Amino acid sequence: MSQPASSIFRLLYAVLLVASLPGCSPEEKPLPVSLDKRQTVPTEQTDSRAELTVCVGAMITPQEGYGYYRELLDYLETRLNVTIHPLDPGNYAETNKLLQSGKADFAFVCGGPYVSGHDEFGLTLLVAPVVKGEAVYYSYLIVPADSPARSLADLRGKNFAFTDPQSNSGKLVPTAMLARLGETPEQFFRSTSFTYGHDRSIRAVAEHLVDGAAVDSLIWEYAAKLHPELTAKTRIIARSDPYGIPPVVVAPHLDAGRRDQLRQALLGMHENAEGAKILKGMNIDRFALIDDSAYDSIRQMLPPVQRQPAQRKQP
Repeated sequence: MSQPASSIFRLLYAVLLVASLPGCSPEEKPLPVSLDKRQTVPTEQTDSRAELTVCVGAMITPQEGYGYYRELLDYLETRLNVTIHPLDPGNYAETNKLLQSGKADFAFVCGGPYVSGHDEFGLTLLVAPVVKGEAVYYSYLIVPADSPARSLADLRGKNFAFTDPQSNSGKLVPTAMLARLGETPEQFFRSTSFTYGHDRSIRAVAEHLVDGAAVDSLIWEYAAKLHPELTAKTRIIARSDPYGIPPVVVAPHLDAGRRDQLRQALLGMHENAEGAKILKGMNIDRFALIDDSAYDSIRQMLPPVQRQPAQRKQP
């Protein structure tokens, strides 16, 4: 931040987020996520089992939904007779690095990182969640409930929170909105920051730590269902066009046989009583096949965003 009060703002921001929503910092090295199993598998049973590593940091439910992801992974372990090691890299760039290097086999990612990974090193779509009958989501532009802002234009000169540099809904979409106005985030906002979590951005807005944020509609709707008292402190002032929903992807090194087994296990979850219960807890109808073309709108958005100069207008 460029203003004198920036150090105070950052300190308050960090204290609140660490106290209320624990998570990895983007500077931290990837560590296993603490998703404790309810049963311990004896060592002699796991020695002969194949192992897979999954990145679960980029999800369509808030961080408190990690419990459901652990149940999902337990479900997949049983169905595939494998041991799955979850990692939370802390940000999308690190997730793609792990997938590209072969240190991770599959992941739950945002549309932006998928497009980058697909075009740069062959990241492959596996399946996509269907929510309320659709495999799309939106970017919500939110402000505090008592804010006078009614549109993006009203946030000029304000403090704004992005989620992740590669997030579609949390960074690319609002940046593209500004590009259509002939602006950049550096020129338009008084200051910007990254929360590395859509739920963190929601809380930052609700607690007036920032004047606005762009968040994943799926996360906001999930939070509204579980914590309406939190989202009631925010107000949606704009909704983007629909984009391909955050998918499940596989690294190019994963063999075709294992890839197909993983795909079929996910596609059939809604037909299994245990699987359906897990999906319901995650607000997912089912998993379905999705075509790469569903993410073309993100590709079309990237060039103008990437061409923008990263500099602030002089006062």
